[in-house]
Amino acid sequence: MTTYVRKPGWFTVQVLNRTVAWLTRRGVSVWGSRILAVRGRKSGQWRRTPVNPLRLDNGEYLVAARGHVQWTHNMRAAGGGELLLGRRSQPFHAVEVPDGEKPEILRAYLKRWKMEVGAFFDGVSADSPAAELTRIAPDHPVFRITTPK
Repeated sequence: MTTYVRKPGWFTVQVLNRTVAWLTRRGVSVWGSRILAVRGRKSGQWRRTPVNPLRLDNGEYLVAARGHVQWTHNMRAAGGGELLLGRRSQPFHAVEVPDGEKPEILRAYLKRWKMEVGAFFDGVSADSPAAELTRIAPDHPVFRITTPK
């Protein structure tokens, strides 16, 4: 079985991600963006990447639109991290969501950020049948995040 990964292009890495990260580090959230900080599973060093947390019902989720990328592997190993916005840091614990629970989360995520991430879902959209969302669920890790009390 091959693992689904969509590597970002030069423009995304050099322009879009850097711009969103720069704004977010200064406390300006772009449509709810945050900087995800998670410890590297091999190096132990903090790794940072822009993310779009999703609030749905009473939960908050991180969805890996690009598939099984480095931050998802690090998150599995670390079990949590921090969401950063400007100088504010929100530590959290993370639990991976089973594939069977992902379709409605993916639907809500696509509804919220279709313009930004729709291309990474191979034609599946918020309006797609549940069977299509179920089909792509294994390709997109989802983590339920909770803040420590």
